[in-house]
Amino acid sequence: MLYHIYEAQRALIEPFAEIADATAKLFNNPHMPFGQMPMSQRVAASYALLHRLGKDYEKPEFGIRQVPVDGVMVAIDERIEIDKPFCELRRFKRFSDDPATLTKLKTQPPVLIVAPLSGHHATLLRDTVRTMLQDHKVYITDWKNARLVPMSEGEFHLDDYINYVQEFIRHLQAKYGNCHVVSVCQPTVPVLAAVSLMASRGESTPLTMTMMGGPIDARRSPTQVNNLATQRSFSWFENNVIYRVPHNFPGAGRRVYPGFMQHSGFVAMNPDRHATSHWDYFRDLVRGDESSAETHRKFYDEYNAVLDMDADYYLETIKTVFQDFSLMQGTWDVRSPQGKPERVRPQDIKDTALLTIEGELDDISGSGQTRAAHDLCTGIEDKPAKHYEVPGAGHYGIFSGRRWRQQVYPRVKAFIAENSPPSGAAHTASVTPLNAPPAAKRRSDARKAA
Repeated sequence: MLYHIYEAQRALIEPFAEIADATAKLFNNPHMPFGQMPMSQRVAASYALLHRLGKDYEKPEFGIRQVPVDGVMVAIDERIEIDKPFCELRRFKRFSDDPATLTKLKTQPPVLIVAPLSGHHATLLRDTVRTMLQDHKVYITDWKNARLVPMSEGEFHLDDYINYVQEFIRHLQAKYGNCHVVSVCQPTVPVLAAVSLMASRGESTPLTMTMMGGPIDARRSPTQVNNLATQRSFSWFENNVIYRVPHNFPGAGRRVYPGFMQHSGFVAMNPDRHATSHWDYFRDLVRGDESSAETHRKFYDEYNAVLDMDADYYLETIKTVFQDFSLMQGTWDVRSPQGKPERVRPQDIKDTALLTIEGELDDISGSGQTRAAHDLCTGIEDKPAKHYEVPGAGHYGIFSGRRWRQQVYPRVKAFIAENSPPSGAAHTASVTPLNAPPAAKRRSDARKAA
């Protein structure tokens, strides 16, 4: 019922938010009589802020059109490589007419970025993707909003998440011979499980795993997020945060953890910071500081855009990761697509190098939580295992912004390079996918794109 009330309230407020936007533009236009009135700038700023607080925030675009590669601008074509019921595997394919640049693009390593399914859209990692595209072939998991997935598509469990990741890894392995995996925040746990299961079966595993700010062992340096999960019972979460999608969405009737409730939780963690940010936005508008105001808009266009998570997946994550600590206890069984339960054994990973990254001031995944992966992956003996704590960085700073670009990325880039085969060798073992175009067309495409 709460979800239905929220949707009714949103539908009621939306027209007023649009009126506020129009009024702000009216008072902000110097060619209109209202724009000549005393205090017009302050009135316009007030209505602009009201519009931002009341508007609905849709999923943003990645919007990456080009990136520089050694000083040459390379065009980006964003495409869906694999479309699953609850996730799209997106590829950012790079094009160039410069022969030297094209040669470089073809030999750069492929990277699968596993984005969080924990409230925000994968576009939160836009800066991560844009930066890595300079030196890598980049793919990312773009998780779908559960309220848009029809009930006919079935349920989605934590086991399904893990099976998706394995399928995507195999896809890149078939295409390039092998790949590298980068997981940010929540997916560090299921990614470690996915690679562990592949190793236990004797499958080829990624060349590297880079794990950033994730709750591998949520018992270490617990944060507010961890405390909420441990202080409340499993039944409390099931009874208090799970609702059915209203009838006006494709996923009507699906049990979900609604995005608007997650957003409320995000804001509640730092209410003073958000209030100050909105006040600063108002003052920037009054002063006419459009650059600072646009920075605020871009951040909150992303931050306020949230998605619903399927209830089964969310509840199982709470229990497995934050209550039972099944990964650390060695008691986690994952059901394969064939329905067979398999024990997660990170110690079976032998041929994958491991890099863990944490932020010194991370208030979501506390100090030591990600580093715990090294304690589990004891079978990695002849591969380098590294850890880096980013000085002064919070949670978002390890994968976005100045610290990510200047401090973290150079280490990630070097780590991947150290554990990649010589240029061109990665293609030697590649396997042609079953749905690949004819060889002549593949050769033609290879000359044009990487």
